[in-house]
Amino acid sequence: MPQLNPAPWFAILTFSWLIFLTVLPSKVMSHTYPNEPTPQSTEKPKTEAWSWPWQ
Repeated sequence: MPQLNPAPWFAILTFSWLIFLTVLPSKVMSHTYPNEPTPQSTEKPKTEAWSWPWQ
């Protein structure tokens, strides 16, 4: 029964994982986002107290 022979299937599994681990990370890491985040200042914005009309 050829299904029980693990030799060719293990080789296919090993080579496919080697391809995934060598080719795909470089393609994923080279992806650039269209909108880069801009650094914001560390100062907190000044908040004003609300003027409630019933107080």
